[in-house]
Amino acid sequence: MRFPRSSGLLLHPTALPGPRACGDLGDGADAFVEFLAEAGQALWQVLPLGPTGFGDSPYQCFSAFAGNPLLVSPERLHRDGLLSADELSRLPRRQGAHADFGAAHAAARAIARALAARLESHRLHESFAAFCASTSWLADLALFMALRDVHGGASWREWPAALRRREPAALAEARRSLARTIRAYEVMEWAFDAQWQALRAHAHARGVALMGDAPIFVAHDSADVWARPELFELDQDGRPTGVAGVPPDYFSATGQLWGNPLYRWEAHAADHFTWWGDRLAAVLRLVDRARLDHFIGFVRYWAVPPDAPDARGGRWEPGPGEALFHALAKRFGALPLVAEDLGETDEEVAELRDALGLPGMAVLQFAFDGDRDNPFLPRNHVANQVVYTGTHDNDTTCGWWANLGDEERAAVRAGLGAGSGDGSGHIVWDLIAAGMASAADTFVTPVQDVLALGSEARFNTPGRASGNWTWRLADGELTGAHAGRLRALASAHGRIPQRP
Repeated sequence: MRFPRSSGLLLHPTALPGPRACGDLGDGADAFVEFLAEAGQALWQVLPLGPTGFGDSPYQCFSAFAGNPLLVSPERLHRDGLLSADELSRLPRRQGAHADFGAAHAAARAIARALAARLESHRLHESFAAFCASTSWLADLALFMALRDVHGGASWREWPAALRRREPAALAEARRSLARTIRAYEVMEWAFDAQWQALRAHAHARGVALMGDAPIFVAHDSADVWARPELFELDQDGRPTGVAGVPPDYFSATGQLWGNPLYRWEAHAADHFTWWGDRLAAVLRLVDRARLDHFIGFVRYWAVPPDAPDARGGRWEPGPGEALFHALAKRFGALPLVAEDLGETDEEVAELRDALGLPGMAVLQFAFDGDRDNPFLPRNHVANQVVYTGTHDNDTTCGWWANLGDEERAAVRAGLGAGSGDGSGHIVWDLIAAGMASAADTFVTPVQDVLALGSEARFNTPGRASGNWTWRLADGELTGAHAGRLRALASAHGRIPQRP
């Protein structure tokens, strides 16, 4: 699916400014939409929006369908009469420059208890009841989270056998005994959905579309796997018979061992890929287009034995290919998807991407290796493509530049060409200008690059177990000067879509 020529910014909502322990869907989110509109940016890209677990990675969520309760704005709940002033005052406030996810989780639990108690007799209870009735995944998600709580946060694989195997009598008893905790999780999902839909409407009114991110694999310790084990490569006790990763390459001699369970693709095909259709429907309820992470996995995936110490012992297995996307297109029509085709890909991956008409990706930080045929060089971009200065997995452009040698910097300048940039001579804005001038329909840059921040503002370092995802914007850090500079470039390169 082709998208209008435009540009946008990458910022995950937990990084928004605001008074609480992490960013949320309150005034900071609305203000960011206003900044995008002022800056002539028609796209806000976010990372996966699901409820996060250990490490708070948005790529390891307890559900591929649900929203993250940490993003619920308590200030908005207070305005709706769902939190008292006293309850609001006792919630943790922002301390320091970074997100504090421990404090954010504690706040979410306190909010959930108060909200569950008050919503029963509130004017918005009818909205909550309608959400529950129309949300097919909610009952399993809320029960799963309540059972994790009562078992001390243990993975479902460590629960009693009757609960692991979802025996009806055990589930009925759990729903009865854990009704209050279940309701607390249900109300937070309702609150997230209500606040997100309001934010999405605000964005659309200001000419801003939302782009999300859908990881190909889901976490083993998730409601998705517990509720539908027949769709995953598991043994009779729920243990994975193979796990996901990527083979050794020039980034890692041992590959990457992700540990996610593999799909039982024949079971998905037999059910006409209904689970995937439901998943995409949940994603598109939140965003206007979605980036499909690890697109190569739909062609072939690296299957690693479950007890392997690293990814070297894996093997390639065939993915579902076009059959999955044909089933999705039958349900949704044109697919508003972007194929994340970075890394080790080949002609077969490109053929599937092009057969489906999906835009691929290009990253400018990877463009300047001296190869004139490097597809990431601005001269080699194509229209049906999304170009980035860097992604959430890259260092910031300033950090990347600081770590280049003189010869590498000269190669970047040569690759950008004479007269490139916005006239400032600053490498970040030269790369942003090159992306804006690209033939690609869509250009996206992380907010950290707009602010010309160094490696201290890097959002994620792949392979690092801790210290990721915590960077946050400060109040007032994005200014009118930044907006004016972005708008001037977007206007000069035809990236401000005409609004009806």
